[in-house]
Amino acid sequence: MPWRSRRKFLMASSAVAATAALNGVAPEAVGAGPFFSEPHINFPVEPRARLAVASWPFRAIIESPSNRWARDPKQPGIDLKDFAAMVVQKFNVRQIEPLSDHFRSTEAAYLGEFRAAVEQAGARVINIPVGGRYSFYDPDAAKRQMAVDYGKKWMEVAVALGSPSIRIHVAGAANAKPDVDRTAQSLTRLADYGAEKNVVINLENDDLVSEDAFFLVRVIDKANHPWLHALPDFCNSMLSGNEQFDYDAVTALFKRAYNICHVKDSEVDNGKVVRVDLAKTFGILKASGYRGYCSMEFEGQGSPYEGTQRLIDTSLKYLA
Repeated sequence: MPWRSRRKFLMASSAVAATAALNGVAPEAVGAGPFFSEPHINFPVEPRARLAVASWPFRAIIESPSNRWARDPKQPGIDLKDFAAMVVQKFNVRQIEPLSDHFRSTEAAYLGEFRAAVEQAGARVINIPVGGRYSFYDPDAAKRQMAVDYGKKWMEVAVALGSPSIRIHVAGAANAKPDVDRTAQSLTRLADYGAEKNVVINLENDDLVSEDAFFLVRVIDKANHPWLHALPDFCNSMLSGNEQFDYDAVTALFKRAYNICHVKDSEVDNGKVVRVDLAKTFGILKASGYRGYCSMEFEGQGSPYEGTQRLIDTSLKYLA
């Protein structure tokens, strides 16, 4: 579909939906193609059903060509497609969040095996955190387009796995400071593609410069696109060294979140451990009216198995 302004896109979506309603069929069945004016996910209410486990804390055991830097050869490894079965067995959680760097392949055959293994485990993929080295705000338009194209590639992966969303990384640009206008324009193009594919794009406070929480807030507000949302990480902004900044950042992001957040109680920065008050942060979550998933992303010291279980137990307590 050629790029269109958000207004034109929504007008087309409304027309398709109206035609569908008159004919008693799903919007995607209408000849104009699958256009979705906004995401519609039926979120579970039961606390455990809202939980997910991210693959990132288990990077030491994930076998993948792009995970060699984090793989610990002293530990038995697993393929990412078997991660869901491990999560169900060890944690009794049926949602997973597989990192893009942990995929052994993005070829159709592997993705088919991956989806079959996840379904056989009685689980599902609810978000794919995606990296990327091209910046959405690079002054070079060709490089910005590379960032958009890379996001589109991973939206196709999300479709293949039945994931309702991806988290796209906003990489820095060596020759430019973060730019709201360029970033919003680039992400609007990506979000339009997400609307075609029924895949939400999420932005995470994962870097204190290129993904500063309040920079992302300005980008999301500028784009004003129903398929572009925030992914609040409980602890990443605490690396600023300013406790109030973290809670203010999480508050602002939850107001713009839709389907996914990252639960962690601590973060390690050059050997220094910073912590958040989980009771306070879950209070922010509840006050925002957020109804989406909570993905366990243990990042502290010690075993990821014990750390993840602790986050699960705490999350169940505060979501009850």
